[in-house]
Amino acid sequence: MKKFLIIAVIAIIAAVTGYFIWQNNSKDTTITLYGNVDIRTVNSNFRVAGRLTELSKEEGDYVKVGDLLATIDDEPYQIGLQQAQAQVLQAQATYDYAERNFQRQSELMKTNAVSKDQLDNSKTARDQAQANLALALANVEQAKLNITDSQLYSPTEGTILTRAIEVGTMLNSATTVYAISIAKPIWIKAYIDEINLAQAIPGRKVYIYTDARPNEPYIGQIGFVSSTAEFTPKTVQTEVLRTDLVYRLRIQVNQNGEGKADELLRQGMPVTIKFQ
Repeated sequence: MKKFLIIAVIAIIAAVTGYFIWQNNSKDTTITLYGNVDIRTVNSNFRVAGRLTELSKEEGDYVKVGDLLATIDDEPYQIGLQQAQAQVLQAQATYDYAERNFQRQSELMKTNAVSKDQLDNSKTARDQAQANLALALANVEQAKLNITDSQLYSPTEGTILTRAIEVGTMLNSATTVYAISIAKPIWIKAYIDEINLAQAIPGRKVYIYTDARPNEPYIGQIGFVSSTAEFTPKTVQTEVLRTDLVYRLRIQVNQNGEGKADELLRQGMPVTIKFQ
């Protein structure tokens, strides 16, 4: 009887041990993070001041690099170009006269008909006229550039987030006209706790899920891991306490191939990130 009890106890211990081993091995080892598609914006503004005459895009419009966004009145800059061109003609005439005078003084100097000071003065006048001509030519190029800059073109491919002003507004060169969210590449911003930090290796492949595509994940690679910890932002959901310290990740979504980014992956939308 005593032998039977010993065997029974050993069997129970073995069964309990096996159960816990099975439970431990059957746990889901997938690391799950929560984040958002990172919104990166470009503030687009003119390089010259003026009165806004046209806005070509509205909020929500998709733009490509080089698309015309807005125009300011270029009449003052057209007048500036005409003035600069007139100054070139004047500077050219002054330089031509100074050059002829210097050549004449040089010939007279050979027969000692003029003094060395007179020759030096004519050379100085020639050099000054040449510098003034170069400045006038540079002013023409600047005037042409001002006319070109009176039209604002999209510096990036993306979506218009904000149209900050209206037609008729007097602008300076620092006034933002449009805020544009950058379309490519698409980055995901997420946070990981210290326990799983060793799994966040730059270049590691991860799977990105959205509510719109719960069974068709996007694929990305971890591109950046913060070297310093921070408190979890209130806008991010986590499976741990919000007061825990976490490390920020940036994940780039594939632009080509399997699991590549498409138009359904919108700026700012929440996503779930998983990797084994």
